[in-house]
Amino acid sequence: MTTDAFLAALRRFFSQRGYSSDIYSDCATIFVGANTVLRENFVAFRAQIETGARSVALHNVSWHFIPPGSPNFGGIWEAGIKSMKHHLHRVIGESMLTFEEFYTILKQIEAVLNSRPISALSDDPSDLTALTPGHFLVGGPLAATPEPNLLD
Repeated sequence: MTTDAFLAALRRFFSQRGYSSDIYSDCATIFVGANTVLRENFVAFRAQIETGARSVALHNVSWHFIPPGSPNFGGIWEAGIKSMKHHLHRVIGESMLTFEEFYTILKQIEAVLNSRPISALSDDPSDLTALTPGHFLVGGPLAATPEPNLLD
């Protein structure tokens, strides 16, 4: 992925989730290049809001890098990547998908991962509701359309 492609993906992320004040990542060339571009835009275009990159620069996103060669410092997000890859491998396997099929599966896996319980919402043992990442994203648990059983 090029720096420009990553910046486009970052703009899409910010458009969907809102701006982040802090970003944590490893020291991959793409991320370092994106950070440089954002810093340059922040200095050069502070008074202008015309494009996504300039808008990101105006929000002064602070980028934090883990030490080079130490992926264990990114344990939290690396576990998320592992979960996503696990589900992708189980669902897709070796299949070739169209863009729409692949994007749909990615969003469905995202819903599954954001539906995992973090903690109980009450101390009542009969209340089975749990706090999930979906509560922080949309204010409640995520709901997905049931898939038909294809085993028969």
